[in-house]
Amino acid sequence: MNNTLLDYEGPLRTRMGACFPGERAVFRGHDLHADLKDMDWIALYAFGITGRRFSPQQTTLLHALWTYTSYPDPRLWNNRVAALAGSARSTGALGVAAAIAVSEAAIYGWQPEFSAADFLVRAHQRMLAGETLQAILEQELQLHKRILGYGRPVASLQVDERIPAILARMEQEQIAQGPYLQLAFAIERGLAQMGRRLPINYGGVVVAIPLDMGFSPRECYLFLLPSFMAGMPPCYQEASQRPEGATFPLRCSQLRYEGPARRLWQQG
Repeated sequence: MNNTLLDYEGPLRTRMGACFPGERAVFRGHDLHADLKDMDWIALYAFGITGRRFSPQQTTLLHALWTYTSYPDPRLWNNRVAALAGSARSTGALGVAAAIAVSEAAIYGWQPEFSAADFLVRAHQRMLAGETLQAILEQELQLHKRILGYGRPVASLQVDERIPAILARMEQEQIAQGPYLQLAFAIERGLAQMGRRLPINYGGVVVAIPLDMGFSPRECYLFLLPSFMAGMPPCYQEASQRPEGATFPLRCSQLRYEGPARRLWQQG
């Protein structure tokens, strides 16, 4: 038998928490209904991920990171899933869960954000070791052809509208730009010097700010999982109020098909 299975056989041991029905609930060693009863939900969520507590100003900024990217636009790839679920009369849970799942896309969403966080950490460590940013960028582009967190297909040369808003909120909360956020903007300038017009997008900023609060790349990823969610129920709700199937209907004649020609079925 696998030794791992033998080692972990028996009662589950956890440091995260436990429910004692009729008595109490423990959350990372604290009584949820006594010690943490006044904790803000975002603060609790971040505490669950990191095991650390954050100041009221930091918690407000973490809220804003979610708020400023809550777009109830059903044309967005993930919101479209929620809208189509409502149109098909699926349940809200299935619609929102599916929309969250497809948010983990390779071009948009959490895969690029995780990669952006990973690169910021690696670049920061290499610069502390004495390498120049320009050399790091050149090597990264040579290996991967792109640096995620920069450029935006839908508005490639325009400022991402969420960035000025979040920077203004940082100023309002009197939170200074930390080394990762400074590095994120330095990368944008470095790419421009290389002739690559790739303005920083929200993905680069939305991970740099938690990194400066001590989050790891994986903790950033987990924290950002629900960040699009507030825009999903409105899309589901509106589609549910239309006639069934009336969201994004498309006639076959509107499609420009360039695949194999129609074939006749032959019984053999």
